[in-house]
Amino acid sequence: MRNNNKIPKPVIRRLGLYYRCLNRLNEEGIEFVASKDLAARLGIKSSQVRKDLSYFGEFGKRGVGYNVEELMKKLEGIIGVDKYWNVIILGAGNIGAAIANYAGLKKDKFNIIGIFDADRSKVGKKIGKLTVQHVSELKSFVQKNIIEIAVIAVPETAAQMVVEELETLNIKGIVNFAPVKLRTKIPIEDVDITLSFKSLVFRIERSKKEGN
Repeated sequence: MRNNNKIPKPVIRRLGLYYRCLNRLNEEGIEFVASKDLAARLGIKSSQVRKDLSYFGEFGKRGVGYNVEELMKKLEGIIGVDKYWNVIILGAGNIGAAIANYAGLKKDKFNIIGIFDADRSKVGKKIGKLTVQHVSELKSFVQKNIIEIAVIAVPETAAQMVVEELETLNIKGIVNFAPVKLRTKIPIEDVDITLSFKSLVFRIERSKKEGN
């Protein structure tokens, strides 16, 4: 396996797509899959699939393909979803509530065990099975539970202050939905929903021009 620091970020992102696709193939009862068939399902080239997986070792056999269940298990270990990860959410607004209610996270072994907000009018309210707690309870909650990941879904003005608090609590990783670049040494994934919309409308406009 190559050094993780040298693995391109797009490759790391595609690992999740491969895992999801393999999971579906496994549920369909498919035992082996060729790189071209895996690529076709994802809309990419088969050479890209082989190149991406080569970063992590040798998989599959020529003429046979990949053993679906075996490759899925190996990707679980590579990605880190061979165990459950405890997650907390900072911000009980629309985005925070939507994430807390998303059943797919639990299925993929991300266990949301707490949600916090600074707005006392939200404290005590139920979101799914969780009760919103005030941010003043964050430190004691983290000390009592093993928390690896935090989701930031607070307004832009509060995000940097929140991430600095998380740094003191030894959080291992952050998923950031706030529309701002945060300064932190913690591994962070920025999620900007509007970028997907902008990318889509660019492609729509481009296709219109190419069609003329």
